[in-house]
Amino acid sequence: MATRSDWALELQLNAVKDQATSPAIESAIESALTHIGGSGSRNRRAGKQLISLLEEARSTAAQAEDWQVVRLLQDSLDYAEGRILKPEFEERYRLFQDGQQRNDILRDYMSMVLWAGSRFVTGKAKEFLEGHPGSSTAELLDHLSSLGQDALFLEAPPDRPGRYSIPRGRAETALWIERVIRRERVDVDDAAVEAHRIATSPEALALLAADSDGQMAFRAAELQRRAAGLDRLRAMAEDRTATEHDLQTALEGQHWIFGGRFVGEAAQRRLVPGDEIDIPLIRGDGSLHIVELKRAMSLHKPLVKRHRGAWVPAAEVHDAVGQAINYLVGLDENRQKIQGELGIETRRASAVVLIGHPGVQPGVPEQEINEALRTFNSHMSRVEVLTYKELIDNAERSLGSAGAGFPGASPHTGNGDRRSSIDQRLLLMSLDRRGT
Repeated sequence: MATRSDWALELQLNAVKDQATSPAIESAIESALTHIGGSGSRNRRAGKQLISLLEEARSTAAQAEDWQVVRLLQDSLDYAEGRILKPEFEERYRLFQDGQQRNDILRDYMSMVLWAGSRFVTGKAKEFLEGHPGSSTAELLDHLSSLGQDALFLEAPPDRPGRYSIPRGRAETALWIERVIRRERVDVDDAAVEAHRIATSPEALALLAADSDGQMAFRAAELQRRAAGLDRLRAMAEDRTATEHDLQTALEGQHWIFGGRFVGEAAQRRLVPGDEIDIPLIRGDGSLHIVELKRAMSLHKPLVKRHRGAWVPAAEVHDAVGQAINYLVGLDENRQKIQGELGIETRRASAVVLIGHPGVQPGVPEQEINEALRTFNSHMSRVEVLTYKELIDNAERSLGSAGAGFPGASPHTGNGDRRSSIDQRLLLMSLDRRGT
């Protein structure tokens, strides 16, 4: 993707320079502005040189421990490299309204889109009811929902200029493909071990070969392995004496907990001299995602504090994020060496900071803590902050244990209830394969 350089970036960098806490940072930002050209010029320069200058300015700010400027310069980089969209960038910094109000043009555009969408849905609803006068509310909603999904495959027929068509049924086919892929997904390394064990028994192999549901054994074993690993991690996260090393040991080999985007862990943890990553995850595209671990229930400082009537992350969270950003700076600066020697892409690297547990601050509702961290995350482009409990709860839901559609499932199941839910899920999967 081509590097972007425009008036919005110039205005933002000037605003960042005003917040710099040292002449060295100001000078580094000024070098980037000089390269851009600016001052009303329509031919602002971009290219790799601009990225290098912005990365150098970010590194200078990191060395000075000016983390606010580091975050702002990271936004500059993300915008220049296309990871932040122009409307969002301009809105985030109020670049063209003197910092006083939001962009009225964008507001009016959004209102017109919603108005047009409402008219379209209303018209289609009337058409459906006219053709199906006895339809129930549920049937109408199902029709509109399927229409909306099919709209993702909108076509522009060449023989009908100015007209568009929605091919019905295309979204259902896409959904079927997605579900097939998701349900049949297997962690190859773990499944291979189980397959080898079963293959050593000719009798078991013969039984599996004769049973169309033979693969269910592997899937059941994998679900049970993940459930047991999650139990160990939860126990460690709730242990008031557990260290960061204890938590790291409980997380090793369980990259699935962080979501389906990751295919494994990198063997090498020391990618940059002087820095050792707690857990280096690899995405499907080969890029790096680092996990920075802090204490959970044994954290001795608060996660959030009260500021002007709202809960905001406390100093401990900011320090952890600053450390993660420092790692990303080092990875960016050593990208070519890491790529050449280890084959790991670090330019698109991101990070998650795992810190604390709602039990650390029993006087603050868990929902308030989570919302404060989510608000904080919404203003970060490469670093995310999660408590251990939220990570574990998300992973548990992915196993189908909490609110997975089973009758009577509780959103706060214990270990016994969760194992029962997993057994129910396996049974339903088996019945689904048999067409029962």
